[in-house]
Amino acid sequence: MGLALCIVAGGKAMTIATAVFSLSWSHSVEKTEWRENWRITEQGLELTEARVKGSGAGMDPGEGARLEDGWWVWTPETPLAPELVLAASGATVSAWRL
Repeated sequence: MGLALCIVAGGKAMTIATAVFSLSWSHSVEKTEWRENWRITEQGLELTEARVKGSGAGMDPGEGARLEDGWWVWTPETPLAPELVLAASGATVSAWRL
């Protein structure tokens, strides 16, 4: 069986047959877009790239970031994640986008 993304929201579950996905959102203070690219592996979820459209309160570009078409882009060095739990603060201008 291949790998898949399982999403649980509002008491409902959904499975998407994919090996990669992107999350994006708008920062609650700076109102700037942030994106993360993830890969699903047998060992866990791997963050492969992060990008932010600017910098400011709590959203400094990571080490080795380079500017590409107005985005700060970098490859975060983080351990594999067994799962992602996303919360909504209510202070953002948009919801999580997959």
